[in-house]
Amino acid sequence: MNELPPDSPRLREILAHLDKELAANETVGTYLRLQRQAVQAALKQAEAPPPRRSRIAKGGKGLGPVAQISVRPTFIVQQRRTPRGSEPSMIHLADCSMIDGRPHRITEHDARVSLTDPTIEACAFCRPDAELGIDVD
Repeated sequence: MNELPPDSPRLREILAHLDKELAANETVGTYLRLQRQAVQAALKQAEAPPPRRSRIAKGGKGLGPVAQISVRPTFIVQQRRTPRGSEPSMIHLADCSMIDGRPHRITEHDARVSLTDPTIEACAFCRPDAELGIDVD
């Protein structure tokens, strides 16, 4: 370490400066620790396995115990309006990334009934018709 001055006023000034730097770095350290915790929490959530969805096979039979304990998906109806009038509505799974416009949540029963209507389409990306075990073709 460098040699310190022998007089008291300069030593007090150095001490005050060091205390100030320690306090500033402690604040930065606290901020960085909080940011690190937030990133760790987000990373944990991002790496968590997605919730299991049941897949219902044709004939309405599920996959056994997995289908019984898994979370039921929520369905979304997307209504499309254009300057020339409405276009066919589309049914999506709630976690579909292709939803556009103002989506509205609907029940599984409403989704099943809606998909039998020829003016309503199933999303080709998330395939709610397959989730419900119905064939809309």
